[in-house]
Amino acid sequence: MAIYQLGDKIPQIHPEAYVAEEAVVIGHVIIGAKSTIWGGVVIRGDNEPITIGESSSVQEGTIMHVDKGCPLTVGNNVTIGHQAMLHGCTIEDGALIGIQAIVLNNAVIGKEALVGAGAVVTEGKVVGARKMAIGAPAKEVKDVSQEMIDRIAKGTVGYANRAKIFKETLKRIG
Repeated sequence: MAIYQLGDKIPQIHPEAYVAEEAVVIGHVIIGAKSTIWGGVVIRGDNEPITIGESSSVQEGTIMHVDKGCPLTVGNNVTIGHQAMLHGCTIEDGALIGIQAIVLNNAVIGKEALVGAGAVVTEGKVVGARKMAIGAPAKEVKDVSQEMIDRIAKGTVGYANRAKIFKETLKRIG
C-alpha cells in the first residue's frame, strides 16, 4: 500500500483495518478498526483531516479529498460504492453512497441514508436520515425502508469478511 506522510501529517490506520496494496493514503487521514479501503482508492488529507470510522467500506476507485475549512468525515458502518467522489463532506453512520456518486463540500448525508448511483449531492445539501436521494442534482425521493437498511448493513459486514480473506490469502503472482 502507498501510505505517505505529508509534512507533519501522518496517516493513522487502525491495525484491524484493511488497506489494499493499490490504494493511496496521504497526510491527515484516520481510518478506524475493521474499515476496508480497496484498490485504486485515493484518500488525500492535505488541507483538512479525513476521518473514516469503524467497519466502513470504501470501494475501488473512490476519491476522497478536502478543501480548507471542509474536512471529510465518514461514520461507522458506511458503504462507499465504486468510483464515488467525496469532497469535504459528512457521511453519517450506516449510510450508503452509490457507485459513481459525487458528494461535494459541506454536504451532509444523514444516518442510514442512501445516495443513488451517479447522483450529485451539491455543496451544502443535506440528505436527511433514512432518506434516498437520486439524480443530478440529487433530490430526496423517498424514505429508506428497514429492509434496505438491513441489506446495506449486511453488505458492510460482507466487505469486512472479504477483507479478512484478502489479508490472509491474497498473494501477488505476477
